[in-house]
Amino acid sequence: MAAYPQDPGSPDAPYLAFWRERHVCTLTTPRPDGSPHVVPVGVTYDPQARTARVIADRASRKVRNVLAAGPEGALVAVCQVEGRRWATLEGRAFVHTDPERVRDAEHRYEERYGHPPRPNPTRAVIEIRLTRAMGRG
Repeated sequence: MAAYPQDPGSPDAPYLAFWRERHVCTLTTPRPDGSPHVVPVGVTYDPQARTARVIADRASRKVRNVLAAGPEGALVAVCQVEGRRWATLEGRAFVHTDPERVRDAEHRYEERYGHPPRPNPTRAVIEIRLTRAMGRG
């Protein structure tokens, strides 16, 4: 199995199918000192919008890392692995707290993971404007 690039806006069918399966993923954000912060998360992927979404508490380190990058956003990556299959999405992340965007992200999470996220009145959504996709499988 060779690694292959994907267009994040129009992935091939196997790549998209893998992103629709239920997997725990990782999100890598840059800490203010530049070192990587890697945490497990749920991720949803919307190729038509070239966007990946992660729901998180506003006070979480991942949200603070993205906010610390400033208005240009933070360069981040989300990844999922199952056996020898893997997929990574990269792009610029921005934090949104608008209730409509948060509800949309929660709905997408429920569709992918089969259950609603736990209630959280201080939830935000990290939206990643995708620039690169790659994987193996």
